[in-house]
Amino acid sequence: MTQEKTWSQRFETALDPTIARFNASIGFDIELIEYDLTGSIAHAKMLAKTGIISEEEKEKLVSGIEQIRQEYRNGEFNPGIDAEDVHFAVEKRLTEIVGDAGKKLHTARSRNDQVGTDTRLYLRDKITKIRQYLRDFQSVLVKIAENHVETPIPGYTHLQRAQPLSLAHHLLAYFEMFQRDWERLGEIYKRVNVSPLGCGALAGTTFPIDRHYTAELLGFDRPYANSLDGVSDRDFAIEFLNAASLIMVHLSRLSEEVILWASQEFNFVQLKDNCSTGSSIMPQKKNPDIPELVRGKTGRVFGHLQGMLVLMKSLPLAYNKDLQEDKEALFDAVKTVSGSLESMTILFREGLEFRRQRLQEAVAEDFSNATDVADYLAAKGVPFREAYNRVGKVVRTCLASGKLLKDLTLEEWQELHPKFEADIYDAIAPQQVISARNSFGGTGFDRVREALKVAREMLKESP
Repeated sequence: MTQEKTWSQRFETALDPTIARFNASIGFDIELIEYDLTGSIAHAKMLAKTGIISEEEKEKLVSGIEQIRQEYRNGEFNPGIDAEDVHFAVEKRLTEIVGDAGKKLHTARSRNDQVGTDTRLYLRDKITKIRQYLRDFQSVLVKIAENHVETPIPGYTHLQRAQPLSLAHHLLAYFEMFQRDWERLGEIYKRVNVSPLGCGALAGTTFPIDRHYTAELLGFDRPYANSLDGVSDRDFAIEFLNAASLIMVHLSRLSEEVILWASQEFNFVQLKDNCSTGSSIMPQKKNPDIPELVRGKTGRVFGHLQGMLVLMKSLPLAYNKDLQEDKEALFDAVKTVSGSLESMTILFREGLEFRRQRLQEAVAEDFSNATDVADYLAAKGVPFREAYNRVGKVVRTCLASGKLLKDLTLEEWQELHPKFEADIYDAIAPQQVISARNSFGGTGFDRVREALKVAREMLKESP
């Protein structure tokens, strides 16, 4: 590492090498280079538009910046720790390419508003991509649901058998969760899409800049109205990390279900070889690695959210070096959420298969139709609470004799209550139990088909 001084003549010596390494962010903020270059081009154009630099100087700057972009993409531009951060690295290389004109690029700009601009450009791009990953996963869920409208699956509360459901209805519950995630990211995008460029270090600038022009060039909705807020605001990053955490919550919940479903005890799904691994010593094993990893990675995204909140809670205005710590958390959360969504999409699209026969058997081997017996009596005029208590007695009788409700004779039913008739058997058949729940938002097959139609329309919504 060179001992070259990066700072003004205010400093007589260079940083201690250990401190320089500790201080440097180039190891991770190089992730922002494309966004830094794009923001710098907009800044150069504004400087020329307002007469701060000449048109000729602007052309040199833009050409040099594009050369750096190409060098980076070709693997020819690899700045080290001596550059400290991506902003200095670009400025140094630009000056090497275009000479003294390169030294004018930083006019009316601070690294404080520059890094804020870069981070927002980066996150704006990543939010758009993550929303597409959500759409891709939702599309797969809908496709599977369309093939399983009348496939039953046990529904659970407290992880105890509760009532049978349409498998499509179960999957569409996750569609709704991810729809909220998609909408939430869209709302956050609006608050990300505000330009801090031109806020300077904290107080604005004496130069006659046009912040609305740079905001327009970069596709921002508007510039920050307060320069102090512009350079110190990280609310948008916290909001994103909160949304990312909720996405991971939903993925983790679904992952937990897949892990259970793939177990021998449940056996509701068959994992395919392309999305599972084996054991190093137990040859019979097939492990659900993807959902387990997603479940595990959820914690790191939660940690990034907590870390960002703690980072911001005591920072006085305006910019502080602490804010260098926002980027690694943000970058890792983006990578984790994106990878988790992509992997779960592949798992559901081609890595697992629902075992229809086993699911059919599962809903026929329990008392999850007990509520329907109570509803049957209530429909015949018996007060529901009385019906509820009678059915509890029915279940107790069945348990004592080792029977299911479907195994009771009509005589046994009528001994329990005279209102029972031969149609009780149809009423408690699993397919009928599911089909009958046709209240809005229910699991009835007709309602599920309507929900699928709505879901398909949602998938057509533009970002």
